[in-house]
Amino acid sequence: MLGVLVGVGSAAAQQFADVDAAVRQGIRRGLYSGAAVVIGRRDTVLYSRGYGHVIWSGSAPVPNPDSTIWDIASLTKVVATTSAAIRLIDAGRLGLDAPVTWYLPEFAGGEKGRVTIRMLLDHTSGLPSYLPFYRLARTREAALERLYAEPLLRAPGDSAAYSDLNAMLLGVLIERVAATGLDEFARTEVFQPLGMQRTMFRPSVSLQRWVVPSGKHRGRPVRGRVNDENAVRLGGVAGHAGLFSTAADLGRYAQAWLRNGVGPYGPWARPETLRQFLTPGARSGTRLLGWDSPDPDPTPDDPSVFGSLVSPSAYGHTGWTGTEIWIDPARDLFLVFLTNRSFDPRTRRSIEKMKLVRAEVSDAVARLVPGPCRPELVAAC
Repeated sequence: MLGVLVGVGSAAAQQFADVDAAVRQGIRRGLYSGAAVVIGRRDTVLYSRGYGHVIWSGSAPVPNPDSTIWDIASLTKVVATTSAAIRLIDAGRLGLDAPVTWYLPEFAGGEKGRVTIRMLLDHTSGLPSYLPFYRLARTREAALERLYAEPLLRAPGDSAAYSDLNAMLLGVLIERVAATGLDEFARTEVFQPLGMQRTMFRPSVSLQRWVVPSGKHRGRPVRGRVNDENAVRLGGVAGHAGLFSTAADLGRYAQAWLRNGVGPYGPWARPETLRQFLTPGARSGTRLLGWDSPDPDPTPDDPSVFGSLVSPSAYGHTGWTGTEIWIDPARDLFLVFLTNRSFDPRTRRSIEKMKLVRAEVSDAVARLVPGPCRPELVAAC
């Protein structure tokens, strides 16, 4: 569908036009060839629209929020890995403050015995932000050995520094505890219960015609292969990247959080567990457990990807390929904004310019619901 407006007047309709203009600005600037947006509340989709084309060609399909599949990059950290951890915690099989070495004895040396599951989730573990494992190791097993052996750069729990290694390690840990692959565990424990039918790792050949390219190989668009080379080295299934999804599916995921863990088929997660994941640590800065939250001091030259209008209770995440999701419980509002920024940008410094577009889109969405307002009084917002 091109757009669905539910229960809004002409002023709000104009604000949806502002959303459209902000998204199209990214196409005009050459940041991405296509995009999809879904905006909604806990029980309603307010707006759903595709923009541009899946590649830089006027004859290529327009993205469809319901069926077009995107490489969601680091949104994997939340949608798959964090959510899988929540399910294991609710089942009593994983402890937030348990040492990682309880589950992965291979992760040893120095102060690693002090690193907890919580520290992997809020990025206070002390691990480096990034390492090119795909260059350092020729196999998945060798890459994992390098991951286990990597020394800490900071004392555990001392400060937050965003790190792919945290999610990589947590993904492997989840596989060890669940005794199955992260892809299978996330499918049965997260995606199926939340009605996310087009969310998966390693899309099958039959689905790849629905996948938006997120990269090129020898000048040709690549569909269905994760853009992140470390995830490729790990077999396409990793805690930090590798997940593919639609805007509509991610909207369903956001609604489960706005409903305090209730999915379309009933309770999915315990509300008290979700509250723990949305509580910042003493030294985690803007980082929650899995999620990020708005920078309290954005500037015009360095805006927050959340924009300047969401409430302090908002939380979200972004991805390298040009993806974003945020949820604002005070407004009972969510945004899913997916693009293929990494595919073939027609401008330099696209990742920096993408931040500006994200901020503009976020502000246009936040203006839809003047707030903040209490969820139980949403009708009055």
